[in-house]
Amino acid sequence: MNKHTFISIALLVIIALVGWFLVRSEKAGARFPFRFGLDLIGGTELVYKADTHEVEDVSGAMESLKEVIERRVNIFGVSEPLVQIESAGFLSGNREERLIVELPGVTDLDRAVESIGQTPILEFRLALDNAQEMLEKNPNISLDKVFTSTGLSGRYLSHARVEFNSTTGAALVSIEFDSEGGKLFADITRKHKGKVLAVVLDGVVISAPVIVDEITNGKAQISGSFTPEEAKELARNLNYGALPIPIELATSQTIGATLGGEALQTSVLAGIIGFLILSVFMILWYRLPGLVSVVALSSYIILSLALFKLIPVTLTAAGMAGFILSIGMAVDANVLIFERSKEELKKGKSIHDALHEGFRRAWLSIRDSNISSIITAIILFWLGTSAVKGFALTLGVGVVVSMFTAITVSRTFLFTIAPRPQLTGAESKFKRFLFSNGFHIK
Repeated sequence: MNKHTFISIALLVIIALVGWFLVRSEKAGARFPFRFGLDLIGGTELVYKADTHEVEDVSGAMESLKEVIERRVNIFGVSEPLVQIESAGFLSGNREERLIVELPGVTDLDRAVESIGQTPILEFRLALDNAQEMLEKNPNISLDKVFTSTGLSGRYLSHARVEFNSTTGAALVSIEFDSEGGKLFADITRKHKGKVLAVVLDGVVISAPVIVDEITNGKAQISGSFTPEEAKELARNLNYGALPIPIELATSQTIGATLGGEALQTSVLAGIIGFLILSVFMILWYRLPGLVSVVALSSYIILSLALFKLIPVTLTAAGMAGFILSIGMAVDANVLIFERSKEELKKGKSIHDALHEGFRRAWLSIRDSNISSIITAIILFWLGTSAVKGFALTLGVGVVVSMFTAITVSRTFLFTIAPRPQLTGAESKFKRFLFSNGFHIK
């Protein structure tokens, strides 16, 4: 058994195992099911505008907001939600930070908004020296004119729990910050001893304790006129996620499942028809190498679908179109190799040498064409939104996998079945016919 035969068997085993994984992962309760977008299975899309005017690290705040909303939605049991940030940018034409929340399978708009909920916005603010005087003159004065921001907010919250005052028995909420928040809290309490540090929840001052000494353990208490039920609800909502920045629902839309089901079936049917027509053409025109390219194409489809599950990729109608388009592009490398090999066969070289030279000469063209496609996919993914991102992602993954299968699967299988160079005698005309293409028989 030569090297190429051994590698071919190993590749077939790997591809078979990946195919088995695809079948098993589609069973009910599987860990890696396909994720479909709203346009294929229906659901609700909510677009929130984020108020980032008072935030210095906008990118960090938006990432924290995304994590909080994801945790919030998952807790409410919405299956496979998709939360993504649409950042402001000159090239994209967007001038504000937005958070897009997609809830597949949820067609009740009120239920979708409720599942996100109104999570509390927790802040710690320092009172100005004349804050008491200003509040006495104007009780309705804006908080921004009485308190200054410390930068400490709910984004640094680790967890919250209900406790009771040992003296009065009143309910309160004990909170603990993460390591970064604990350092910030210690710095604030060290530099501002004797000042009022107000606990502000959803724009309302809940408590306004005076800083007596530096607090280094990263713990604090929110006290107020809470009933045990109210304290429990507040702690629960804070654990679900205190929003680091305010958000406002900008737009919402519900997508029906009927149209999505038709689009999914049409996409799958188009992919099957395209694969069959392409396979027939490759076998008829390129003969034995064409058959190998069909095997490589099947491997490409199996590997791509497995990656879509593992990444995971949310398949939308546009994403399915990108994948189907990449099926046709997947044989592009094989066509280049076979055409180069045909030219070498015309020169009288042996089949083995012609294939070797064909791969060598075609590699630069394969590399450059695939790199240009990958760059295009990256640009589309970077600047595009929603469906465009899905198209770019499936196209980019498809191009990378197709290049891998062309260089490994096709090459290995071809050199496994190709006749070894003969020391004496010439190769039969029939063998050269099998490895030639078109109407060329030499």
